[in-house]
Formats: sequence, structure tokens, C-alpha cells
Amino acid sequence: MVYVSNEILVTGEPYTPGLSRSYVAQRYGFAPEEIAKLGSAENPLGPSPKALVAVAGAFGELDLYPSWTAERLREKIAAKYGFKPDQVVCGTGETEVIACVIRAFAKPGDKIVMYKPCFPIYHIFAENEGRVPVYVEMGSGFEFRIDHYIETMRSSEARIAFLTNPHSPSGKLMSEADIRRVCEAAGDTLVVLDEAYIHFTETEGSLHLVRDYENLIVLRTFSKAFGLAGLRAGFGVASAERIVPLLNIKPTWNMGCAQTAGAAAALDDDDHIERTVAMIVEMRGYVAQRMSALKAFRMVPDSRSNFFLIEIMHPALDSTKVFEELLSCGVIVKDGSVSFKGLGKRYLRSDVSLQRHMDRLVDGLIEIERRVA
Repeated sequence: MVYVSNEILVTGEPYTPGLSRSYVAQRYGFAPEEIAKLGSAENPLGPSPKALVAVAGAFGELDLYPSWTAERLREKIAAKYGFKPDQVVCGTGETEVIACVIRAFAKPGDKIVMYKPCFPIYHIFAENEGRVPVYVEMGSGFEFRIDHYIETMRSSEARIAFLTNPHSPSGKLMSEADIRRVCEAAGDTLVVLDEAYIHFTETEGSLHLVRDYENLIVLRTFSKAFGLAGLRAGFGVASAERIVPLLNIKPTWNMGCAQTAGAAAALDDDDHIERTVAMIVEMRGYVAQRMSALKAFRMVPDSRSNFFLIEIMHPALDSTKVFEELLSCGVIVKDGSVSFKGLGKRYLRSDVSLQRHMDRLVDGLIEIERRVA
């Protein structure tokens, strides 16, 4: 029998990513380019062109160890957003920063507060590290219920409190006033504000709040709007005192020269960000208009992200059945009952993407609706 430090590393459920085009193409006989891949919130316009050039230019450094702190990228992030480099930590994707935050600021047995449903990495990493997730139920329309969140954070004596803005999987946007309320009520609890999808809200986000609250760290990623999901780069911004333990606990050479070069160049690619956000905003409206004619399905309103929830209204259907039927139509979404704790069997999450992919999704839903009518 293999000894493990925590039994949940063996018995727990792993993260469930969106399916790949190659899997669905092989299973159903589609050409990969025909498939609407709407389960991973990737950038449909592809990677930042400036990042591609920078990554290619970094290949000549592959024989050298990179800076152990990703110094070049930290300096670029600090300059872009008006901070000092010692207020920035970088990781191989935002998920690595999340893992480091949990290890650094909560010991085994400590409580970590999060909404239900939420990005599953929060509770998966917490459980794997022997920390205890504490869930705050959202409202029936995915309202944030800030009073209840603050009460739970305080009563549980949580060491860490996760907020996602915009929220995943609903796409709802939390107000700055509510974020401030949580920070002001948190005391010694570390508030972790995950802004992975903030570009799609057409706001500046809340990085500036780090200047007001010592108990706040804001996380961002290069995987979404910058289109660098395969490069793996993310970062956190906080007070310099909060960053020191994160630098000490992260893997020493966690980011290679191609990652730091590509991510740094992407920060200068405002044109790519603007094109991406404009397309997502336009297609959010387009798919909302098309889905408004459906009766078996409803688009949950007010998403400010590059994804949205589909509520299943017909009693003969559930999320797993619809997920499988959409796969047979060449459409990949996320089954809410598998991907998000507490979401149940009545929801799917779909990306916002190019019009041809939105049409393929809605046409598939129309066909499913026709069969059960």
C-alpha cells in the first residue's frame, strides 16, 4: 500500500477540464475545425501576436536557467499597473499562485471560505493540502449575498477568503463596494480576489485596491484575454510583505524564459486585448438574442465574462444528457454537475466564441428542444 500524506489525494475527485477537439472529433467523426470548443474559456482569436514573436526569440536561451523569481515579468507587470516589482509574484498559470497562497497562508486544518458554486481549483487544492473548505451558498439567481459571506468568514475564523470577479461559473460582476466590504470585515483573513476574466467586464478591475488593503491579493492570468493558456503564466499583486512568503514557497525555477518573454510581450498587446473583448461583448449579445427564442433552455442573464450559464428548463432533460447530446452535434460545453460543486443537474456552462460556434451551439439546443417538445 502506498503511503500518502492525505487520503483525499487518492479518493478525491480530480479537476475536470473541458474536453479536447481531438477527443470529440475521434469519437463522433467530425473534422477538428468543425467542432465548437466552448468548455475551456479559451481565446477564440488565438494568442497575442506580440507574445508569439517574443516566445520565438526566447528559444536561444533554452540552455540557461531563468531568473528564479521571473524578475523580467514582475518588473513589466509592476510598470504596467503602477506597483513595485516586490509586490508581484508570478506562476505557471494563476492556478500555481493559488496553490502557493493556500500553502503559505493557511496551515492544515485551517478554514478557507469560498462561494458555492466556484472555480473548483479552490476547494480541490484546499482539500489536497489538508485545509477545510467552507462554502457560502449563492442566491437563487447567483447573487453574491455579501452579508452572509462576511458572517461565514468571521464565524468560521477563516484564514483565506476567495472571491472571483467576474464569478465563475455565472459570469456575474461584484461591485467594488462589496469587495471593499469584505476586505474591511476580513481583519487578519487574507482576501484572494481572482480576476482571471476581468478584461471581459470592460472595467479596470480592482488591482488598485491592493493600495488600500494589506489583507488583499489580486490574481490574474495570461490564459484568457491574452490567449496564452498553453504557455502557462499568471500573477498575483499584494503588499510586499505578502509576496515574500509566496516567493519562498513557490518552486524555485517555476517559470521558463519562454513563459516570461511571451507574457511580458503580451502586456504590450493592447490591440489584441481590444479585439478580443469587442468580439466577446458582441457575441454575448448575439447568443443572448438567439437563445431568447428557446423554451427548453434559458441563458442566465448578466454575465460579464467570456462564458455564461445555460439553465435547463425542460423536466425531461438534465445537464449530463444535454452535454452528451451537444457533443454528438460537435459542441463542447461544461456539464455543471461534473464541473462545479453545488451547481446541480440543471446547468451547463458555455464559452462565448465566434459566431459560427455560437450558431452551432444554439442550433444544437434547438434540435434537442425539438426532440423533447
